[in-house]
Amino acid sequence: MDNKTTAIVSYITIVGWLIAYFSYKNRTEKDAYVSYHLEQSLGVFIFSIIISVITGILITVIPTLSGIFSLLTLAPLILLVLGIINASNEVTKPVPLIGSFFERKFSFLQKF
Repeated sequence: MDNKTTAIVSYITIVGWLIAYFSYKNRTEKDAYVSYHLEQSLGVFIFSIIISVITGILITVIPTLSGIFSLLTLAPLILLVLGIINASNEVTKPVPLIGSFFERKFSFLQKF
């Protein structure tokens, strides 16, 4: 896979992230662009798990607002789509709201 494809695949489910990670790890030439998008997509997946747990708790505690709380679970999907758009445009721009938090947080991606 080329760099652009690897960056895009990293945003397509956690399995796609694993495929992109191992594909990138085995390369001899490393690119900061791909590392950046691997970090961003992993950050969005972690954010997705956190949002799912929080909304599950909130729906259990306040069931009358379950419709509103369930809309929160769409946020990671929107962030993934925005990440794919950034990766396809070959820019290293963080995803909105949470992207800057996950920049340079995963040291195992920087060791390449």
